[in-house]
Amino acid sequence: MLHVENLAASYGPAQVLFDISFSVNDGEVVTLIGRNGMGKTTTIFSLMGLVPPQSGTASFDGKPLIGLPPYSIAQTGIGLVPEGRQVFPSLSVEENLIATNASRFGAPQWTLPRVYELFPSLASRKNNMGNQLSGGEQQMLAIGRALMTNPKLLILDEATEGLAPKIRTEIWNCLMLLKKQGQAILVVDKHISALMKIADRHVVIEKGRTVWSGTSAELAADTSVRQRYLQV
Repeated sequence: MLHVENLAASYGPAQVLFDISFSVNDGEVVTLIGRNGMGKTTTIFSLMGLVPPQSGTASFDGKPLIGLPPYSIAQTGIGLVPEGRQVFPSLSVEENLIATNASRFGAPQWTLPRVYELFPSLASRKNNMGNQLSGGEQQMLAIGRALMTNPKLLILDEATEGLAPKIRTEIWNCLMLLKKQGQAILVVDKHISALMKIADRHVVIEKGRTVWSGTSAELAADTSVRQRYLQV
């Protein structure tokens, strides 16, 4: 579904990505993991057209992404839950969700009732403004907003950053449910033990390069990878 090869990108003169390569298959959950500042968010920005890549290729469903504006990339069927949530503060919960509603031929249709079923706390606060929600509720809203685009691929950047353990568990349960429903997911997060219970494969990034990839079983067995690239 998503195929990235030899991706390189910079912020002005400062090169951040040098050689990023990975793929996400239909219905698969894949993680981008690594220490802070290694290029995970920049990789997502490059895929979404927010940081134009200098070189390399990225395609989705066989169609090139490089050079497309962000709105066109979103229209291919990629839904983004950005770092920091970035909900619309002056819109209500329901207005946030309606704002991104899109239908896709042949795709399961996410609707307000389905999102409220997934996140019941949003239903009880549907008339509250985005800036009146807790951090956990904002993250649920950001996920629901992305699902309302009916994405083929859901990308979450820092999926549980700054959330209380109970809310983190709720987000992980949500992702597991989405996986069981066949949703392809690319997720960035630092909670490796939780990710290994959900993900099919992991991609480790170090200083803007893909340095390792493998299954959860392979990551659990390879202590050298965890010690070298994942421990702070």
